[in-house]
Amino acid sequence: MSETCDVAHGTAPADPGVRTLVAVFASPVSRFLLKFAKDLGYHVALFEPDPARVTDVPEGFEADTALPPLDASADVVVTDHHRPELGAVLKAALEGKPRWVGVLGNPRHPGPHVAALQGLGVAEDDIARVHRPVGLNIGSRTPPEIALATLAGLVADRNNRPGGFDFT
Repeated sequence: MSETCDVAHGTAPADPGVRTLVAVFASPVSRFLLKFAKDLGYHVALFEPDPARVTDVPEGFEADTALPPLDASADVVVTDHHRPELGAVLKAALEGKPRWVGVLGNPRHPGPHVAALQGLGVAEDDIARVHRPVGLNIGSRTPPEIALATLAGLVADRNNRPGGFDFT
């Protein structure tokens, strides 16, 4: 049997690398990100600095009020770009040197994270590390679709693939 068949039949070895997904801010999208990412083999964490906002955490998950340690195994997805803590949270995440940092948002509107980070004195090179929009362009409209597109984009990026239906 070929390697491709092993993957399709579930007999291929698991990815030996550690993958961590940190969903920032409790939201309907983070709820699905956590569930789907865990199924994909990620170590998952929800960072919500405001305990009063922790109202939609899936069963079996907890929210941390402190950003977990970040390293090159971590992908950070900020699920609400309207929060006043946006700049401070992104600055702290970037200082941890995660593999990838992204902020959800409509690409037709300017990202509020840029001005927030500039106001905190973050270097332009670090600001440029923040991806926006995130995920594959599948026309997502619902929280589960946004989570699916985001995770598909992260998997494609980790595997050095462009995403989409181009298999060349």
